[in-house]
Order: sequence, then structure tokens, then C-alpha cells
Amino acid sequence: MKQRLHKILAAAGTASLRKSEQLISEGRITVNGKTAHIGDFADIETDDIVADGNQVSVEAKRYLMLNKPTGYVTTVTDPHDRPTVMDLVDVRERIYPIGRLDVDTEGLLLLTNDGDFSQKMAHPSYEIEKTYLVELSVPLTGEGETLLSRGIMLEDGPTSPAKIKIVSNRRRKVEITIHEGRNRIVRRMFDSVESPVIRLRRVGFGTVSLDDLPKRGVRELSRKEVESLMDLAVESKKLSNPPTPWKKPQVETRNDRRLAFIANRPARREDSSERRATFDSGDSRRPGSKSKRRPGARRGGSSGGRGRSGGSVGRSGPSRSGRR
Repeated sequence: MKQRLHKILAAAGTASLRKSEQLISEGRITVNGKTAHIGDFADIETDDIVADGNQVSVEAKRYLMLNKPTGYVTTVTDPHDRPTVMDLVDVRERIYPIGRLDVDTEGLLLLTNDGDFSQKMAHPSYEIEKTYLVELSVPLTGEGETLLSRGIMLEDGPTSPAKIKIVSNRRRKVEITIHEGRNRIVRRMFDSVESPVIRLRRVGFGTVSLDDLPKRGVRELSRKEVESLMDLAVESKKLSNPPTPWKKPQVETRNDRRLAFIANRPARREDSSERRATFDSGDSRRPGSKSKRRPGARRGGSSGGRGRSGGSVGRSGPSRSGRR
């Protein structure tokens, strides 16, 4: 069955998924005598796949635990010819370490030739927890314990909350559990609370622990242990990325359209003829305007002209007929 070439390489133990893509992009992989490209498909049962001159074939899956001592680099090869963890493992299959332990850090290290297993154990999105036994030169204070438990700011960003367990009465031996894998993160976390690390040993990885495996010792993981680690990765992925609950789509109503129309319509420019002046409540005339009297009306009268009775409306006075 055809599948992506980089997945075939990872499943065969040639390299991890990311490293396999790098090998393909560098032109170091050929399929049936032709240089492969990113995105190519192949069938390992029918196609001739070669990586760096070596035939790629399906190998039996290996899952190993190593109690790494200090002084060994966690890599397959080292350009400075330093001793690597591969010098401690003698197997026929091409295996590689999962994750990384510093050269001065000892303890539990997993190795495999299963690319999918390696991806799930090492990728930060799966948040597999690792437990370390730490010896400190300065006792861990209560304030430092609280800071580490809540998460602390480092130069490359904040850390996730850690699980802290005090092992010794003098508070100089501590057990810490984290799921992050940044460079020297445990040492930097304790340095930030002024409790430098003098010895660091990984004792747990997910559901498996180092137990009584001697230093430099190697053992095969059981099928049950492999399955429990894979189940943990799947469960951790679900918890870290919970599915978004489905919501019934809202149907736009007539009122919604009316409100949207009102909100989006352009503002009307106020015309000068539409401007309204402010009037005084006690006078119907504009403030400061002069009164316009009707012809013949006397000052102070409420209206000009004569009424129906023939008398003048307004201030009383002698009529012209009375002067005669």
C-alpha cells in the first residue's frame, strides 16, 4: 500500500518524521533509482527505497529504556566525537533516542525505531509528563515552591505549573514533574528561585518509571508498557485540545436585519433649513428679535383691529366722536 515517503522512513526506523523530510529535501533518498521529493508516495513492499546508500526495509519495532549516566550526549552521532548514548546500546536495528537529556543529566531515556511512537512521546502537544529527582545546593523555600507550582517566567517565556514534592526534611532534595522539554528547563527553573541544581536525574516518563534499573542498564519495554504510553498520549491530546462544542447556527431575524441596516446606514447631513433654533419657554419669539406690529394696532395691545361690537380692543381712551 502506498503512503507518504517520510512516513515509510520513520516507520522503518531510518529517522524521525521531521528528519526524514530533511533527508528527502536534501536529495539523500531515492525510490527505484530516482531522487525522491517532498510529498512523494511509495510502497515499501514493491518499491526500492534507499537512504544514504542503505536499503530501507521494514524492521521489527524496538522499544528500549536506558538508565543514562552523565557524560554521554543524547544523540545518534556527535560532530565533536563525544561519547553518545548509542555507545551504551547494542542492537541490530537502527534506533534513536526519544527527546533529549543534557550531558550532565542522568536517568530514564527511551529509544525506539518506531517513528509514530517517537512522535507521540516527544512532541509537546501531547504533554507527556516527566518526573525528575533534583538535589539542590540551597534549600527550596516555601515561596520558591509556590512560584514553581504556579509557573514562573523564564527568558524564553513562562513555564507551565509544575508538580512539586519535597523528598528530604532539609528541602534540598525535591521531586518535580513537568511536561515541557525546553533546553535545560529544570535547571533554569530552580536557578530562578535561587536554588541551583547540583544533581538531576529523570526517574519517570509518562506511565513508566526507572525503578531499580542499574546505571548504564538497558531493558525492553513490555507490550503493556508501550500500549499504556500510547493511550496516555491520546488521552493527553484530548485534554489539551478539547473539541469545540457544537452550537446551533442562529437564524437571522427580521429585527436583526433592521438593526444592522440602522447601524450601517450613512449619517444624514443636517441641512440649514432643518436646523431648529432654541426658543424660550415663556415667549414664542426668538430672543432679541423685534416685534412686528400690525398697522393701526396700539402698543401693548394683544391684537390689532376692532372687535365684532365695534369697540377697539386694547387700552381704553376717548373716541374721536367724543372729542367733537
